[in-house]
Amino acid sequence: MALSKDFTSSYGPWAVVTGASSGIGEQFAHQLAAAGLNVVLVARRADRIQRIAAELAEHYGVEVDPVVLDLATPDFLEPLLAACVGKDVGLLVSNAGVGLKGPHAEISPEKLNKMLDLNCRAPMQLARSFAPRLIERGRGGFIFTGSIEARQGFPYSAAYAATKAFVQSFGESLWVEFGSQGVDVLVVNPGPTDTEALSLQGMDASSMRGLMPPGVVAAHALAQLGRGPVTVAGRLNRVLMRSLSFLPRRLALTLAGRGMLDAIAKGRASGEHQAPPRQ
Repeated sequence: MALSKDFTSSYGPWAVVTGASSGIGEQFAHQLAAAGLNVVLVARRADRIQRIAAELAEHYGVEVDPVVLDLATPDFLEPLLAACVGKDVGLLVSNAGVGLKGPHAEISPEKLNKMLDLNCRAPMQLARSFAPRLIERGRGGFIFTGSIEARQGFPYSAAYAATKAFVQSFGESLWVEFGSQGVDVLVVNPGPTDTEALSLQGMDASSMRGLMPPGVVAAHALAQLGRGPVTVAGRLNRVLMRSLSFLPRRLALTLAGRGMLDAIAKGRASGEHQAPPRQ
């Protein structure tokens, strides 16, 4: 996807992308750099983010600043803001996140707290920190990566769905608050996406219908920025969400739970099949 000159003038010259070491975040970084924006890359994994930074600088001739940070820690803001001193940041892509699947009663409290920090506290604090500079510019944008699970409760993904419901509500509210001051806000809700996040959650990507490439999700979000508060990536996902919205709530929740249990079971079966034999 080729971004227009208007996009670059509105959201450049610098963009910040969190969760940029893989998946959708990495694709956001590539597509923004291809459009001529300089990029601050934020992620935990130093080796990956430094490699991606070198690739972007070489392929697109832009400035790239890799910042190694864990956004689930309480003190992540200070080093990130320090890295942005002197940079005219016009776009913040809050993409970093983590998901947890399975019965809520079996997930460790430590993992739940980390997910809450990363999925909710981090985007909230990022928006608060970058909003004044974008409002002062009178132009710019925020993109928050949500999930189709934000639209209703998803049994066996209860806490993750709730964190993404927070992201959607938060982004919708900021769309009104910031929009009158020239700053666009968009929440992009992907469905199943072909990233390492699926395997980390114990899911089998090969068994998922309508699996989307992360580059398509990123391109969709960038194309929709400035056109509304929320967008669902992928026609099949839009049809699914619309269909669930017409069902009685109890039935929609029951079907969502069955679908999630089925996906978890397939992921476990696939993992067992692929596991090496014991020595």
